[in-house]
Amino acid sequence: MKILVLGSGAREHAIITALLAEQAGHDIIAAPGNAGIAADVPIIHLDPTNGSVVTGFALDNDIELVIIGPEAPLVAGVADKLRQRGIAVFGPGKAAAALEGSKTFAKRVMDEAGVPTGRAARCGTLAEAIAAIDEFGAPYVVKADGLAAGKGVLVTSARDEAIAHAEFWLHHGSVLVEEFLAGQEVSLFFLSDGHSVLPLSPAQDFKLLLDDDLGPNTGGMGAYSPLPWLPEGFVDEVAETIAIPTVRQLAAAQTPFIGLLYCGLILTEKGIRVIEFNARFGDPETQVVLPRLVTPLSGLLFAAATGGLGSVERPVFSSDVAVTVVLASEGYPETPITGRVITGLDNALAVPGVSIAHAATAVSNNDLVATGGRVLSVVATAPDFAQARERAYEALRAIHLEGAQFRTDIAARVVS
Repeated sequence: MKILVLGSGAREHAIITALLAEQAGHDIIAAPGNAGIAADVPIIHLDPTNGSVVTGFALDNDIELVIIGPEAPLVAGVADKLRQRGIAVFGPGKAAAALEGSKTFAKRVMDEAGVPTGRAARCGTLAEAIAAIDEFGAPYVVKADGLAAGKGVLVTSARDEAIAHAEFWLHHGSVLVEEFLAGQEVSLFFLSDGHSVLPLSPAQDFKLLLDDDLGPNTGGMGAYSPLPWLPEGFVDEVAETIAIPTVRQLAAAQTPFIGLLYCGLILTEKGIRVIEFNARFGDPETQVVLPRLVTPLSGLLFAAATGGLGSVERPVFSSDVAVTVVLASEGYPETPITGRVITGLDNALAVPGVSIAHAATAVSNNDLVATGGRVLSVVATAPDFAQARERAYEALRAIHLEGAQFRTDIAARVVS
């Protein structure tokens, strides 16, 4: 199959790695990619948010499936342009992608579908935000309504911090103030063809920068899969009470969701609640879910893109576990320092069960350099979490990037 993958991060690298692992002879092109992706497949430099350019390239090059990785092209409506020309695309159209692009829209869909979630107030002024902050009380949860690159959510016990966060994001649009929900968080992906859904394996990610869940919010500093502590029947319950009602509600509103429905969940004392929806594969969770996938990924994504999930068996996963730890630049997430040289990857890859998904890398003067905040996802698979963690951190110790930072406690609690 001739496949175009849009995106330049570790998520897209993980998707491409999974497609290559099928050894099915796929002809894969990435746009715009990064240094790690370029070492595996050809890359082209085009704007993935420009639907006309992407569609023209796909038509000129006989692309059979387009996989949209990041959220920006989805919210920009790139999938709509492709579908209008008859190209199979894994990713929702602009209207359905508002499930991620607008938290207000997502809350409305959840209310209409009867999906369990926390109370929330949409605020367009600082006065409204302060009133909602005081109504819901501490801990305070304040979210930017639109896309914020993983940095728009603040959970704090400090009222002044909550107000300052609201004031900042109100310059970019509205904000949501929500009730705080306590419990373990779970990321669960569902493939959707607009009518049927199929679940992938649950994962847990670590959003805060520092060990022990301290520090500022980030795009994600690590993840692991599966989650052995989940109650039996968890995935089926989420499918029946959350994923299927949401997909059916969107279909009824003539905005079919075709692609990856990311359910950000929390297990509260009162049951499962939705924290957020995303409209694409999560990062870094994809880096631990896909390495365990036994069922060929290309067939699943093509079936979703072409309306054929209803006849597809539930995906099969390996009994092995996976842990990923993100290596980030100095200064991330506020002001990451870029351009520094990365070395030691060959030694890291020599550790058994280790692979590396590049997130923000480029080649400059024959050196591999960091070009962003989250630079690499070091992934380790093993029969158990203790060994997977040991492998991941052994590989991390082999990599050198001046000022680099990473958490040392990814999946530590599941081991203990």
